[in-house]
Amino acid sequence: MEDYEIIQCCLQGKKEMFEELVSRYKNLVYSIILRMTNDSEEANDLAQEVFIKVYRNLDKYEPTYKFSTWIMRITTNLVIDSRRKQKQSTISVEEMPYEPSTEGGPEEAYLRQEKSNEVMDALNALPDMYRIPIILFHQQGLSYQEISDVINEPLSKVKNRIFRARKMLKEYLLNSKEGGIYGM
Repeated sequence: MEDYEIIQCCLQGKKEMFEELVSRYKNLVYSIILRMTNDSEEANDLAQEVFIKVYRNLDKYEPTYKFSTWIMRITTNLVIDSRRKQKQSTISVEEMPYEPSTEGGPEEAYLRQEKSNEVMDALNALPDMYRIPIILFHQQGLSYQEISDVINEPLSKVKNRIFRARKMLKEYLLNSKEGGIYGM
């Protein structure tokens, strides 16, 4: 059954059909939120809020857009609003989840984790207007047009922000190498 058909069933009173939408999109919503917040508990809470908001606004869904685009827009807007309310822009490295690697020895695992931490620090240092498009493009695999639809910005602005975000990330990482463990 197509998303639009499920939505129509929900709007006609078959509320149990909403579970199918949740099942289809819970991983997408959660992964977007987790990438934007780096906090699994907050991601769980916000994902629940997203689906409450989606349920309450199903009648406002415009079928000219893909449902996945519509739900990603709700997700990113909710995270941005939440961040504004909390005035929290980053988390400490100590709070980041660590998954030990099974490849190589401890030194290689340490170096990989350090690189990962640097990239996450660089990503977290970006303003939301740059971080969100770069996350949606590189980590969620969305096209420029899909990102444009999600964040409700012109395609040219999306391309420009991704370009600038990459440039800022590169500068941040180059500067961190000069003073970090790689500059030794």
